[in-house]
Amino acid sequence: MCKWIVVLLSFLLCVNAQAVTNLTALSEQGIEQWQAKEFSGKSIYSVEQYKGQMTLKAISQNSASGLVLEKKIDLLNTPYLSWSWLVEKTLPQLDEQSKSGDDFIARIYVVIDGGLFIWNTKSLNYVWSSNQAKGALWDNAFAGSRVKMLAIQGQGSKSGVWYQEKRNVYQDLIDTFGDKGSAKANQKAYQYIDMIAIMTDTDNCGRDAESYYGDIFFSE
Repeated sequence: MCKWIVVLLSFLLCVNAQAVTNLTALSEQGIEQWQAKEFSGKSIYSVEQYKGQMTLKAISQNSASGLVLEKKIDLLNTPYLSWSWLVEKTLPQLDEQSKSGDDFIARIYVVIDGGLFIWNTKSLNYVWSSNQAKGALWDNAFAGSRVKMLAIQGQGSKSGVWYQEKRNVYQDLIDTFGDKGSAKANQKAYQYIDMIAIMTDTDNCGRDAESYYGDIFFSE
């Protein structure tokens, strides 16, 4: 019996020791550490209960603003980004690969800051697409190949339903921006991200969107 207790305690200690970085902690108003970034008009973000969980509610009415968290994340230690999201309104009949249709009811994106060498800055956008197929990948209409758009949800995804997501960001960066040819070179290029952002925007199409985000966290 004692042996099994020791094994159980060891297992619990290993589970508790796993690295988890909760970036929002919505039940504790953790979103307060995020900074508003306005591009065109102001989307409204608020923390509230919705359909059984604490959420970050996002309302966009012909606007484009987001919430930004400047935080260096070591993707070798915590490569997995997890979150949940739900949308109530989609944006049909948009060409999201064009400048006039570059609007998304929900998106979470990560940024590698190139510093003074702005051409080295890279951003991967995980988007809820209104008209692209799930899994579609394309260059941003405004920023080109430095900003990649990846449809995590797309045509056929249901409104009013929570979706749970988990992505290996480190591997996604390699897959979308290119394998550097060796593990060492990939680590040099993609080990760290410097910024995470949330945005629901409709400034190009001039419509309304309503979306909800659950806690956003990185883990082993």
